[in-house]
Amino acid sequence: MTAVLSRAEISRLLEGKTPLVEGLVDPEQQLQPNGIDLTLREVALLQSAGVIAVDNSQRQVSRLAPLVFDGLGYIDLVPGIYLITYNEVVHLPENITAMATPRSSLLRCGVTINTAVWDAGYSGRSQSLLVVYNPQGIRLQRNARILQLIFFKLSQKTRGYRGKYQGKNI
Repeated sequence: MTAVLSRAEISRLLEGKTPLVEGLVDPEQQLQPNGIDLTLREVALLQSAGVIAVDNSQRQVSRLAPLVFDGLGYIDLVPGIYLITYNEVVHLPENITAMATPRSSLLRCGVTINTAVWDAGYSGRSQSLLVVYNPQGIRLQRNARILQLIFFKLSQKTRGYRGKYQGKNI
């Protein structure tokens, strides 16, 4: 039976030889009743078209132009789309998968984050699509908590992720 991991189980998995998530900026703040908050490391603009084909060998992701935080660690974003990178490195065992949702405060500012599934067996520093809908934009600080990652125990162990993004951005 599949189940959402509790704070206690997540905390136990953070203490393992290979922690469920490493590089937490503030573990006490980030550990939630049903997940872990991920924090903002980098923001980039997409600079080219991407290519998604039937055969992954033809896949091309968009080129990126990293943006710079100001001297106080803030970045001002106008409406649009951005690729964000998190501080934390996720290490999912082959019996746990994860999904994410933006923090509600981000939504209340007219901003959302689009994500994909974190497959069982995945290990890496993830990226997501940040979409600023608010016509006034948003001001984000580096290391701000912006997304909650929720973990699900699978009904049985699986082969695990073996894709292109394994070990990415570490």
